[in-house]
Amino acid sequence: MSLADKIHALRLEKNQSLQDVADVVGVSKAHIWQIEKNRADNPSMGLVTRLADHFGVTVAWLVSEDFTADATDSALARMFRQAHELDPQDITLLDDMLQSLLKRRKSLDGPSP
Repeated sequence: MSLADKIHALRLEKNQSLQDVADVVGVSKAHIWQIEKNRADNPSMGLVTRLADHFGVTVAWLVSEDFTADATDSALARMFRQAHELDPQDITLLDDMLQSLLKRRKSLDGPSP
């Protein structure tokens, strides 16, 4: 499935208009139409990233076929990509939260055999 097909399918799945998507990612309705019709020459990486974030998928999935990634992998990849936008204090807080969740999970699962 091509980038054009994926964007079109994701937009329909979310029941969004061309204008809805265009408004969220900061381009014209015509540009989204061109992407969906495979008439846009090399959309920028920034735009592809904004589209991936909007639809909750990874950039890798959006631009290529990845039959091995499940929904969890896509969500984690998206969160990791977005974490790059945080300042150092927020990254430290995020790491502390992750470590706390892992500790909690380990205590709920009990000791390893």
